[in-house]
Amino acid sequence: MYNFVDHTADIAFEIYAKDLNELLRDAALAFYEAFVFTEKIGDHIQREIEIEESSVDYLLYNWLNEILYLFDVEHFGGKKVDVKVMSGRAKGKIYGDVLDPQKIKLEPKAITLHNFRVEKRNGGYYAYIVIDI
Repeated sequence: MYNFVDHTADIAFEIYAKDLNELLRDAALAFYEAFVFTEKIGDHIQREIEIEESSVDYLLYNWLNEILYLFDVEHFGGKKVDVKVMSGRAKGKIYGDVLDPQKIKLEPKAITLHNFRVEKRNGGYYAYIVIDI
């Protein structure tokens, strides 16, 4: 589950997840909801992301940076996300479409470390993420 948070000049959201799989999935879905008119795209193109990090914070941060890279460089927007996290490694498949200007809500600039945090809470995970626009 993710919620958008009011933030001056940037996009911010928080995620409540039962496990790391859900945390990374919901982070990707929140990113796409913020920046893409997902109702205007299909899910017939697949992209894969594989990240390995020793900390959960950087696993999530680098996961989002890979999603931003796909958005910026390949003009790819996702609609469906499957991800598995095991032993510090995330392997994910994102299903979506090529973006044209009519499918983009906003242009993200960077995933920021400002106020970025991941915490274990109530047997699950909480994350707060700010994306510079």
